[in-house]
Amino acid sequence: MLNALNIRNVVLIDRLDIGFAPGLTALTGETGAGKSIILDALGLALGMRGAKSLVRSGTEQASVVAVFTLPENHPAFAVLNEAGVDWDAAEDLVLRRTLGADGRSRAFINDQPVSARLLQEVGSKVLEIHGQHDGQGLLNAATHRPLLDETAGLHGEVTALGALWRAFQEAREHLDEVITRRENSEAESEFVRASLEELNRLDPVEGEEEALADERAFLMQAHKLAEKVASANAILQDGSGLEARLSAALGSLEQAIAGLQGGDQSEAVKLPLERSAGALERALIEMGEAASALDDAGQALNVEPDRMERTEERLFALRAAARKHSVNVDDLADLRTRLTAQLQSVENLAEEEQTARGALEAAKGRYEKAAKALAAKRAKAGKRLEQALACELVPLKMEKARFAVRQTMLDPDRCGPGGCDQIHFEVSTNPGTPFGPLGSIASGGELSRFSLALKASLASKDGPAAMIFDEIDQGVGGAVADAVGRRLADLSKGAQVLMVTHSPQVAARANTQIRVEKYEKNKATLTRLRVLSEEERTEEIARMLAGADVSDEARAAARALLQGE
Repeated sequence: MLNALNIRNVVLIDRLDIGFAPGLTALTGETGAGKSIILDALGLALGMRGAKSLVRSGTEQASVVAVFTLPENHPAFAVLNEAGVDWDAAEDLVLRRTLGADGRSRAFINDQPVSARLLQEVGSKVLEIHGQHDGQGLLNAATHRPLLDETAGLHGEVTALGALWRAFQEAREHLDEVITRRENSEAESEFVRASLEELNRLDPVEGEEEALADERAFLMQAHKLAEKVASANAILQDGSGLEARLSAALGSLEQAIAGLQGGDQSEAVKLPLERSAGALERALIEMGEAASALDDAGQALNVEPDRMERTEERLFALRAAARKHSVNVDDLADLRTRLTAQLQSVENLAEEEQTARGALEAAKGRYEKAAKALAAKRAKAGKRLEQALACELVPLKMEKARFAVRQTMLDPDRCGPGGCDQIHFEVSTNPGTPFGPLGSIASGGELSRFSLALKASLASKDGPAAMIFDEIDQGVGGAVADAVGRRLADLSKGAQVLMVTHSPQVAARANTQIRVEKYEKNKATLTRLRVLSEEERTEEIARMLAGADVSDEARAAARALLQGE
């Protein structure tokens, strides 16, 4: 329940601290006293959007604190757990909001900074505010299906169906994307196939361009090199008989060395002769090696006549292919691999499309099955809601009215995340009259009572433990207003109910009555709340009955109302 409300610097309120009791509490007061300011301030504490105009003129900041006492298993604590906010079941839950004159706000839960969104989510779990225009919302058929789902507790099923709808749409989008890729790929496949055939014939190898360029440069000078080698070889092989002369000289020296006699003189001649012979022998060996090396060089330079042509053709073919595909020659091999994969992908797209179609049909089937099951639950919930409303309308003096929940199945192309059925409420307010939309059949007072009946039905579920009704008795009076008061009193037995009302019959049914009133302070008009005593309640209800001039008859009527007579 809502235990206390502390307001600072909100419009006409400079400082307000008030506690609330269980059961039914009525907030009354003259028009313009500031009842709407109280609701705006409370809404601020619950995370609703707050305009900077709420900040009292001349102050820098407004603040509102709402204190709640909740059972340990209350749904609000699950939200706090998920958000990582500390709480203690033995302590009150404190929601606080500040709003600066510049429009900036800050939110706190148990003095821990939180987002306004989290504050609003927690606020919706602990308190509901039902305005006098809720009946107008009933005129919008778009609100009927969510209302039925809320009444029937189908939030889990609706959430699950929304997830299946998104999966269905994602499967559809994936199939469309595959089809687009296949169509685009088929348009390019001929070029890819022709390019791949060309590269397969070319069979490029990474690093081949550099090797071919080196070979081409070598071949371009091979002819001149061959002429030089042949000239050198000719010199070694010419008819002057250099090798024969060297061999003859070596033979003569060997004979001379062999004919020397012993003695010191002979030794002095022998050593230089041997050196000369050794040098001639080495010269003959080197000449042989030189001739052999020249033969090897000649063999290497003896290239095929068309080798240069073949090298250039290969090099130019590689470079032409690279220019055609806007890549480097060394990237042709990688391009060939990528084109092969691309062509394979094109060939696999038909299979991928079939797989995507199968996934789409499966997702569609899961969605349609869940939508059908949800529609069936809604149909049953609609019957239960009709029965519940029939019971609720009797104490609201609408026992002759009938309420119907109409369910219409939609065409497949109109299905959505909420399902394939549409819900709208119809009423017949008098016997014999046909059912029709709320807006064309029900009056303003009847709409208020229908709204209260719906809220009463919702309150029987696991809703917030505290509710505020803002002039929901609008447009009714007399016995009907008394019936509304009685229903609100019954409703307060299971949940704390606060109501803003101008109806004396409704206010008389409250356990506690709080008067909202204006007063002057330092030449400023301010608003305050005051819990009324029994005597003050009599006077306030008499004022509500008679107006400014309260008579004894009005006081007597007020006492009768308070006594339930």
